[in-house]
Amino acid sequence: MRKLYLLCLLIGSTITAQEKPETNAVEVSVLAGNVLPHTPDLHHLAGHPEGVLVTFAKQTHGTKEWHRAYNYPDFGGYFLYQKFNNTFLGENYSVGAMYNFYFLNRNLQFKLSQGVAYATSPYDKEDNSKNKAFGSTIVANTNIGLLYKKENIIDKLGLQAGFLFTHYSNGRTKSPNSGVNTLLFNVGVNYDFDGEKSKPVDTVYEKVNYKEPIKYNFVVRGGVNESPIINSGQHPFYHIGFYADKRLGRKSAVQLGTELFLTEFFKDFIYYQSVAYPEKNIDPNTDYKRIGVFVGHEFFINRISLEAQVGYYVYEPYKHDIPIYDRVGMKYYFTPKIFGGFTIKTHLFLAEALEFGIGVRL
Repeated sequence: MRKLYLLCLLIGSTITAQEKPETNAVEVSVLAGNVLPHTPDLHHLAGHPEGVLVTFAKQTHGTKEWHRAYNYPDFGGYFLYQKFNNTFLGENYSVGAMYNFYFLNRNLQFKLSQGVAYATSPYDKEDNSKNKAFGSTIVANTNIGLLYKKENIIDKLGLQAGFLFTHYSNGRTKSPNSGVNTLLFNVGVNYDFDGEKSKPVDTVYEKVNYKEPIKYNFVVRGGVNESPIINSGQHPFYHIGFYADKRLGRKSAVQLGTELFLTEFFKDFIYYQSVAYPEKNIDPNTDYKRIGVFVGHEFFINRISLEAQVGYYVYEPYKHDIPIYDRVGMKYYFTPKIFGGFTIKTHLFLAEALEFGIGVRL
């Protein structure tokens, strides 16, 4: 009986002594800044927005390889309230997922977050026709921040201050959709529920060669969007891509590929332009399809990666946008060969499509 008691005591002590895989922290910041109009017809939406950002973070401590590879980042969720102080824009409420990455002895924080927002004052033909920024109640929200952060100044309480860039857009799932960008100064407090905790040094270093031979990817992206003509109706789109990628190391791969764009709203839009603007001499039977070539970069974290691409239309019979397009988004690898994700395709700051995709990497 005594031996059984000692064994239980030993097991209990071992469990208690183990490091928690993650610990919890919260940040609360107040925001104030400016709207950044990116087209001439948006200057009436300028203003001095303010708001509150609350992030709930899981702090990593080296229990997984990617923790150490990225200097023990945080991950978790956020809530963002933003009042635009503009008659037409109203207020936005956002929730989503976030990562915090650290530099300079963990005093410099790079914040990256993505989510969805509820817009209280979207475009309405009768009540709010001046809001050309977003035409729907639900919009996508992207935030990028750079802050100086000091933890555990007084017991578990710390401070942070810096800048936050926010972007709202519905990816032209419904027109209008010029989007809104803001640059905000933020200052706030952080609270570490578990107190200051050291980051273990990886003394058992295993060198892994992440370089791979060229891999070939096939991806299909789709969704719905609407032409710039308000209330013209939503139509499906299909973007079919093929590209090769070369992984350079633990964090990076480069891409080169081509893709076919089948954007259905262009069929009606081309016909509308040919009738409404006869002086442009647009053939109503102009091919709506486009073909692009692109280069890209993929940034691997764990099963999640971040993707950015820049492309050029080599086939574009109907020239509506500039010939250069870009795409940013997130991928999730269900297996080493199967991935899914969502991306936003734009022409500079003007979104064309919010894409949901599935692909294979061989």
